[in-house]
Amino acid sequence: MTASTSCARARPAGPADDESGSAVAEFVMVSALVLALFLGVVQVALAMHVRALTIDAAAEGARIAARADRDLASGAARTQELLASSLGSRYAGDVSVRRTTDAGLDVIEVTARVPLPVVGLLGPSGVLTLQGHALEEG
Repeated sequence: MTASTSCARARPAGPADDESGSAVAEFVMVSALVLALFLGVVQVALAMHVRALTIDAAAEGARIAARADRDLASGAARTQELLASSLGSRYAGDVSVRRTTDAGLDVIEVTARVPLPVVGLLGPSGVLTLQGHALEEG
């Protein structure tokens, strides 16, 4: 009677032997999913950062070009300067400025085309086309 009770106590209680090591596999699968989610959030945050800085630079360039003592080229130069200093020179390559009318008012429109930043090799690629506007001084 004592031999059978000691045998029952010696056997460990818990998962069967065929599940040993499953915690490591679960950790690897969950950590890969969390890493993919984190990289997606970083990708979106970086794209929104580039978008905000480009819109701000285009609006500042439009305000400079809209001044009575300035021309359109000075607005493009200011936009390129701001983009190069905040994001890098590859983002300042494609800037255009034009006069247009909106609701009967003369408006300066600065258009900047910047590459969409990509984290790693995955993610969307392409170009963001963003504009800034300012009323032209008379």
